[in-house]
Amino acid sequence: MNRLSSWGTAAASLQWLFFIFANTVVVPISVGAAFGLPQEEIASILRSALIFTGIACVLQGWIGHRYPLMEGPSGVIWGLILNLSVAASAMGMSLTSIGGGIATGMILAGVVVLLLGLFNLLTFIQRIFTPMVMSVYLFLLTFQLILIFFEGMLKVGNEDTLNIPVSLFSFGVVILVSLLKIKGKPTVSNFAILIGMVAGWVLYLMLFPSEQGTAIQSNGGLLLFPFGSPNLNIGIILITFLASMINLSNTIASVRAASQLLGKAPTDRQFLRSYMLTGSYSVTAGVFGLVSYAPFASSVGFLESTRIFNRKPFLIGGGLMSLLGIIPALGGVLATLPITVGNAVLFVAYLQLFGTSLKSLGGYQFNSVTIHRLAGPVLVGVGIMFVDPSLFNQLPVLLQPLVSNGFIVGVLVAILLEKLINWEKYEESSQELQAMKRSS
Repeated sequence: MNRLSSWGTAAASLQWLFFIFANTVVVPISVGAAFGLPQEEIASILRSALIFTGIACVLQGWIGHRYPLMEGPSGVIWGLILNLSVAASAMGMSLTSIGGGIATGMILAGVVVLLLGLFNLLTFIQRIFTPMVMSVYLFLLTFQLILIFFEGMLKVGNEDTLNIPVSLFSFGVVILVSLLKIKGKPTVSNFAILIGMVAGWVLYLMLFPSEQGTAIQSNGGLLLFPFGSPNLNIGIILITFLASMINLSNTIASVRAASQLLGKAPTDRQFLRSYMLTGSYSVTAGVFGLVSYAPFASSVGFLESTRIFNRKPFLIGGGLMSLLGIIPALGGVLATLPITVGNAVLFVAYLQLFGTSLKSLGGYQFNSVTIHRLAGPVLVGVGIMFVDPSLFNQLPVLLQPLVSNGFIVGVLVAILLEKLINWEKYEESSQELQAMKRSS
């Protein structure tokens, strides 16, 4: 484990703060806008997200899985919520009815996870999410995040036209951070993310003064069920519950990947503590209008990029994150960080996640048959990601958000293939055939 000086710890803590903030800030803003909430309420939800994300990170790093892995709003649930809000009119439901069903689904999933942990039944989750399913998960997560951040690097105007100068600037930030990472000395390479964020922010202020955002501040209290009170909208509850249970695979993928990187094998107790915290976070998220939380597998890409594995900067960064929410003026100022700059830096950080995905296949050898267990779910999932969701409008409205989500479909296909097919038989047949060829 690499040791850091006081200045190095301070810089690494600030780097973690920027990383956690950049991965969090856009989620409550986009969800609040999708549900048509006024600016003041969106600001209050953002404040809740800042406070809670920091606390969630600290608790997981301190008493949960005890790895430096960001705990934040799940991209799976985030995408599902946005899809449901868009499909509200087609389903003949109000946004408050859908929001209340989502809250109920999150709370129900959290309670189920807590009960499974209480009765020591969480091991069945690991039997479902096998190493191959986790490899599919990592590949799909990589493609999903890269698509999100690549699109976020592009500045689109009010008339759906590309702002070329700002977009080119984003690619310049990508090149800068990549060069710092590849060519820089360790003292520079390890802080390429932080340098890219700060330098990109300052240059953006100088080059595009007319494009500056406004600080989002809230002086009010935290809101309860801002998207709608819990209800018994069975269809919405079931879809949210299913997505929330799949979201648990974040914990397995993240902890296993981090353990390989840090050389510390996780214990069953670590998994249990992490699950219990994630379950309680799901309940809290449903109450305060947040997106369900989970350990970010993408944090492994961040760790591989910075090569700083110490927990202390992570814990400090999480504490500073909560401080931004407690002191609204601080969070409001940091919220003016240009979205295109944040996405450009995260794009580089998450390139490392592709390497993590490849490493997860280290124990597998594929032939013309067994390649289907990986290629099938990954390519089906990626294919759906590129399909216009409106093409699924002829399906039952409650299935549309699920079927149009390439990530969820890909993981479900991987689970089915692993449970229905004995792949070891085809691996043995391939080995026997190769042996016969060598002997002849």
